[in-house]
Amino acid sequence: MKIPINLASQPFRRDRAMFLASVGVSLLLVATLVGLLDLARADRAERAELSREVDRLEARVNAAAAVESRLEGVLRQPANAQMIERSVFLNDLIYHKSISWSRLFSDLEQTVPGSVQILSLHPTVDSEAQVTLDMTVGAKSPLALIELLKALEESPRFGKVYNHSTLPPTQAEPLNRCRITVNYAQKL
Repeated sequence: MKIPINLASQPFRRDRAMFLASVGVSLLLVATLVGLLDLARADRAERAELSREVDRLEARVNAAAAVESRLEGVLRQPANAQMIERSVFLNDLIYHKSISWSRLFSDLEQTVPGSVQILSLHPTVDSEAQVTLDMTVGAKSPLALIELLKALEESPRFGKVYNHSTLPPTQAEPLNRCRITVNYAQKL
């Protein structure tokens, strides 16, 4: 058995700094692990709370859907069908009555050239309360109709013009006729 006596053959190593750094990094990693585990636990608890809230809201939606289907069943009964038709008709009348005809004609008078006649005018109101005018206009020359289309598109009261059809004059109708649809900027 050989006992090493010479310290020069195995010099003293300075491992203390490396050991302390390793312990420090290990402690930092353990602290990070504890923090991540705490965040995971908090996330799991929050997810469980959100799941309970979603379940409560789904139960309320299902209850509201059941009430809605029950009420729709009542509304679909033949005795109530006439009332629904009447309310739709009255709502349509209210929408049409909400159009200011004097303002509409005043705006048309300012926009339509004098050589163009409005032969028919049918306003409609959509579900977003936008007014659309379906018009049949007539003029002795096609140039007057083109002037009308330009004037409507340039007017701030009217929007995009859709030209559906143009008919030349006949013996029964001496005017060039044009059926157009234009958005009207009157808010209801």
